Amino acid sequence: MERYRNYSRHLQAKFGEKVYKLPVNLPGTCPNRDGTVGRGGCIFCDEAGAGFECLPSSLAVEDQIKTNQAFFRRRFNAHKFIVYFQAFTNTYLPLEMFRNYMEAAARQPDIVGLSISTRPDCINEAYLDVLSHWQEQGLNINVELGLQTVNYHTLREINRGHTLAEYIDAVWRLKRRGFEVCTHIILNLPGDDLVDVIENAKILSALEIDYVKLHSLYIVKETELGRRFERGEVNLISLPDYVDRVVAFLEYLRPETVIQRLVGKGPQGEMYFCNWNTSWWKIKQMIEERLETLDTWQGKKCDYLNGKAVRRLLD
Repeated sequence: MERYRNYSRHLQAKFGEKVYKLPVNLPGTCPNRDGTVGRGGCIFCDEAGAGFECLPSSLAVEDQIKTNQAFFRRRFNAHKFIVYFQAFTNTYLPLEMFRNYMEAAARQPDIVGLSISTRPDCINEAYLDVLSHWQEQGLNINVELGLQTVNYHTLREINRGHTLAEYIDAVWRLKRRGFEVCTHIILNLPGDDLVDVIENAKILSALEIDYVKLHSLYIVKETELGRRFERGEVNLISLPDYVDRVVAFLEYLRPETVIQRLVGKGPQGEMYFCNWNTSWWKIKQMIEERLETLDTWQGKKCDYLNGKAVRRLLD
């Protein structure tokens, strides 16, 4: 029994063979850093953003793609690729620059899709027009939204610079275009509890989110979160508690949503905390074993949609 919808198997079924994501790093920043919506960024974000596994942004998009393609072809005999614009806020660029980057990626050989990581408050119809053009050319378009939590009190505490409303607006705009939506969630943010974990799953299900990436919080030195950790102001849950939160999230998540990641990898460098000093694959294994032990699965408790309160009147 498959206890949750696995991303790699989903891609293989969708495209007929294994597909590999090629990370591409664009030169840019974030409106939560330059003063547009805030300064300093999210309290957990370091200078590299989410792009610590990428090649330098000084390399041209074409060169980054060719380098990564060569690696995956050599190591895995790969034939199909999704270009993944990973670090920072990739729709927070001048429109013509964004258009040029998308074209440079889309015109490379053996590309079947574009995946663009961004913020909910940086989804604008003009940028979606650019992506619609490449969707009409046959490319699969996937937009990744960093939400982290639906708890708007926690969003303010971690200095996200947006609320839940911007996320909902972004999702509806993307869905109207027929784009796939991936949402990033951190299940162990200080201040969030099991109720928030379940509400994350419920709201993502109600919005029919296509993909989810789950992360555990990591604490990098020289960040605001790192400084709070030094002062003893950050309380972290245990690894068994994180495993239980992932299981609860999956139980309440609609079964159609594909799980891209159960736990994240932290960046290399000066860290105060990352994954309880445990390998990410070991944590993944612990989650899968917990699902087996409890004989539970994704969507088992997804019974709250479509007017749950009136169902008995229809029997």
